Amino acid sequence: MNGIEHPAMLPLHATTVLVVLHKGSVVIGSDGQATLGNTIAKHNVKKVRKLFKGSVLAGFAGSTADAFTILERFEEKLQGYRGNIKRAAIELAKDWRTDRMLKRLEAMLLVANQEDLLMISGNGDVLEPDYPVAAIGSGSVYAQSAARALVQHAPHLTAMEIVRESLTIAADICIYTNHNFVFEELNETEKQL
Repeated sequence: MNGIEHPAMLPLHATTVLVVLHKGSVVIGSDGQATLGNTIAKHNVKKVRKLFKGSVLAGFAGSTADAFTILERFEEKLQGYRGNIKRAAIELAKDWRTDRMLKRLEAMLLVANQEDLLMISGNGDVLEPDYPVAAIGSGSVYAQSAARALVQHAPHLTAMEIVRESLTIAADICIYTNHNFVFEELNETEKQL
């Protein structure tokens, strides 16, 4: 095919997912774009979810089918470890790294609750960021940079406002990120329920 892959043979991917823990709230947001090669395949993919009775937020980036598979596995681990996201993440990362089928999956997860924020990759990594902000996907560096600046220099903003503005900045810069945002939020009152 003269070095050009047919679009149907390319993985469906590209996105921006951002999590911010700020002033008692945890917000995860993502854009809705799915890209197939150099074509936008879908504008409104939902890449963020509430898990474990609404107490854990999760978002994914990467090949869509792979990401859904990993998200389902994480949810199983979360159930097995009664909502302990650190333990569930570590066990998922072990499986991901050693299981022959899972090893081939190309995706990343961001997971968070009121206390913890973790990034999980197929390399067996479970990373806890130094800041209460983390992002994955093609526009992650733009969104994360904007969010860190807003948390530091505009602390009066809510977590939702920071995530929305940061994703807007990423979507204005990254061609694989659109402005069809989806958000999920946990706050202190939900923690008490």
